[in-house]
Amino acid sequence: MIYYHHDPLDGKALSAELIDSLKSEIEALKPKLVVIQVGDNPASASYVRNKQVACERAGVNFVKIHLNDSTTQNELLAQVEQLNQDDSVTGFIVQLPLPSHIEVPLIIRAIDPKKDVDGFHAYNLGKMFLSPDFEDLPPATPLGIVKLLDHYDIQIQGREVVVVGHSNHVGKPISTMLLNRNATVTTCHIYTSDLASHTRRADILIVAVGKPNLITADMVKDGVVVVDVGINRREDGSLCGDVDFENVSKKASYISPVPGGVGPMTVAALMVNTVHAAKRMRQNS
Repeated sequence: MIYYHHDPLDGKALSAELIDSLKSEIEALKPKLVVIQVGDNPASASYVRNKQVACERAGVNFVKIHLNDSTTQNELLAQVEQLNQDDSVTGFIVQLPLPSHIEVPLIIRAIDPKKDVDGFHAYNLGKMFLSPDFEDLPPATPLGIVKLLDHYDIQIQGREVVVVGHSNHVGKPISTMLLNRNATVTTCHIYTSDLASHTRRADILIVAVGKPNLITADMVKDGVVVVDVGINRREDGSLCGDVDFENVSKKASYISPVPGGVGPMTVAALMVNTVHAAKRMRQNS
């Protein structure tokens, strides 16, 4: 067996670099990012805090609107409409998950696509299917993954890519973005029979399901590039991904750690989207 000793895909360092590279544009554009958090989900609070820290680093005007759990769907829709109409707001996010009494698709549909820096609106997702040129506001995690692969000069064109997970926020859009870059893409999910037969073929393996140690060393080939999007909390409170990092890393040419891989890249990509949305809005005003 060949043992590879490449550095992990360091999303933390690249994220800081990316955010810093946006500062001069941010100074000129003066974007304003608003995040609506409904309820007190601890994971949501942590994600919102990460976004705030990134905004502070980049110089983006950040505003958090914290609504309580009992906020009705109509009240939230009214808040969204208010932000749609506010010209000082260049981008905003409704942090997911939302309380069960609120219909998520309805809320996302209500967001002005031009201010949808999370990239979840059907208009922005639909444009992605056309070509890379129309990936104006793609979902932040897939954009972060593409930027991570590009930074390490990992060839995408002509490679066999396997994506495990078919969520609307990660699996489907990253499959589309890599297809746009001329990879051969297989998308697997909970109903895929014999997952390992697909993952063993992968030159690039992207895993985003939220199940610790789903991918083990016998499920990958030597030299594979592994991007682990999963974030799971162990009983001792520490974080891990969906991949058995210790053993898979011995076979991988590149592998992203959890934490410190895709997570920081998601936040950096959100800053990229925030700048892009502000730029388009300033040009059209």
